Amino acid sequence: MKKFLTLLALAAGLTFSQPVQAASSSTDVDTTPVITLGTSLTDSQKEGTLSVLKGALSDSSSYNTLTVTGSDLVTYLNPSGDNFTSSSGVWSSAAIEKTSSGSGINVQILNYNGKNNITTITANQYRNAAITAGITDANIYVTSAVSIDGSGALAGIYKAYAKSGEKLSQKQITAAQDELSTLSGITSENKNKDGYSDAQLNNAVAGAKKEMAKEGSNITKNQIITIVNQQIKNNNLTNVITNEQKNQIVNVLIEIRDSGALNSSSFKQQAGQAMSAIQKNAKGIFSKLNTEENRNALQKLWDAIVNFFTNLFNSFK
Repeated sequence: MKKFLTLLALAAGLTFSQPVQAASSSTDVDTTPVITLGTSLTDSQKEGTLSVLKGALSDSSSYNTLTVTGSDLVTYLNPSGDNFTSSSGVWSSAAIEKTSSGSGINVQILNYNGKNNITTITANQYRNAAITAGITDANIYVTSAVSIDGSGALAGIYKAYAKSGEKLSQKQITAAQDELSTLSGITSENKNKDGYSDAQLNNAVAGAKKEMAKEGSNITKNQIITIVNQQIKNNNLTNVITNEQKNQIVNVLIEIRDSGALNSSSFKQQAGQAMSAIQKNAKGIFSKLNTEENRNALQKLWDAIVNFFTNLFNSFK
């Protein structure tokens, strides 16, 4: 873990407010959280951003900080079609703390001065993108002092992982950014439409990833189409998602397959945990849907009823 935090400190254009010690051995574990700060923030905004992110950490007594520059955006976001330059501004910031193995990716977007300034990317979209990129078991907190789409928050994390001995695949990062763009676009197109929520869409995509992982990297396009159709149905989006949007989702999932993401032994687990987190955070929506968990609950209820009457009938016999 210390190696992980050391590379976070090496992210492009990083400015340190606290020193990061190099790992003395590959087995050393350093759970010190890292806070990333956009390079375009004023001193006052940096102070405010630091306060917001530090307050979200489970233990804020010790942390490291780094500054993320436009160069990070160029390196990691442009391959997916963005047009950033080294002088592009970065305001969105994040805090990252590694968690215990198997805990999954958890994301929260935090208000700055009482307002959510991340205008485009949702917490669920960040979560799905992080999983596709190969990030595992971490709490990620995102905020911005100004209204912005939120691209810079993940760029610093990507750069940090790239400097580690277990660097992220650029193919997976590009697939993650394409996924992020696709899902945010679909959510924008369906804004305020009855029967739609970003949580349903991201739960469907996380569910598709989980099912794809069961089949492995040799899964075919037709199998992916079948999985997407089923996940759209499970999340009551059949009459909402258009054929074009469905094709966009299928294409992204094919790109994820081709990126090598399915080769990770933890991909299925991380996707499953993402589903649980999404459904937990939107209980009001998913309690009404025909999700796998709800179907299991209904099946258990039905089994209990059948068993009751079976036992009652047998007692009369």
